[in-house]
Amino acid sequence: MEEFIITSVQNARIKHVVALQQKSAQRREEGLFVVEGQREIEHCIACGYEITELFYCPARLGSLGSLGSLGLLSPLEVTATVYEKMAYRESTEGIIAVAKCKAHRLKDLQLPKAPLIVVLESVEKPGNLGAILRTAEAAGVDAVIVCDPLTDLYNPNLIRASIGGVFSVPTAVCTSKECIDFLKANKVRILTAQLQDSYEYYDYDMRRATAIVMGTESTGLTTVWREAADVHIRIPMLGRLDSLNVSVSAAILMYEAVRQRNKVYQHPDARM
Repeated sequence: MEEFIITSVQNARIKHVVALQQKSAQRREEGLFVVEGQREIEHCIACGYEITELFYCPARLGSLGSLGSLGLLSPLEVTATVYEKMAYRESTEGIIAVAKCKAHRLKDLQLPKAPLIVVLESVEKPGNLGAILRTAEAAGVDAVIVCDPLTDLYNPNLIRASIGGVFSVPTAVCTSKECIDFLKANKVRILTAQLQDSYEYYDYDMRRATAIVMGTESTGLTTVWREAADVHIRIPMLGRLDSLNVSVSAAILMYEAVRQRNKVYQHPDARM
């Protein structure tokens, strides 16, 4: 255990953590990101991530003893002022870690028979992407593929919104073309969520190998996905507005797949 306490926000280690929190370019360049909160850090470690640094604030943590389960040898103590400078979240139990990113390559995905995959094209808001990963974890989705991303997977708001789902859900990042080629090579049926030229989502069999594809919050899916799709599906809109938040839409479709895969009954008009 190091015996000194970091008291200055100008300390090089503290400035490095702040930069990783704020700059996606620095996260990409160094292959590092920041995790806050004991539950999130423990989940991160359990999912095979390597922790490189750990900081704690006794005023927030209450007891150093609760760090024991993390199995780290040299946590660094910081003052409350320093911790507040480092922290992205207001309530994180007084613990912050720096961890190494993973590669998230398509070729590393290990898919079961008849996988359920969620594909997200150019989702721009990290909170939405994090919420989708959280739901994907709960629904037992086999993989999430992020195409042509406009935010990185280790954005602090994404990590917070995913409640650690970003660590445990098998995730790949690639271009749309690479993803389409991958899905077709693995004989995964492509269902694109769109309002135009589409049918109600519950009329389609999602028990087979299925990829549910969602587009951007503002413009939906691009032409490349509409043309690659095997089926176009939509969620009925009964009010005056014609769209749902992408994370809400994704949750509805994921749990329809769960319903079908866990129930013998199949809609009599289901399009196979």
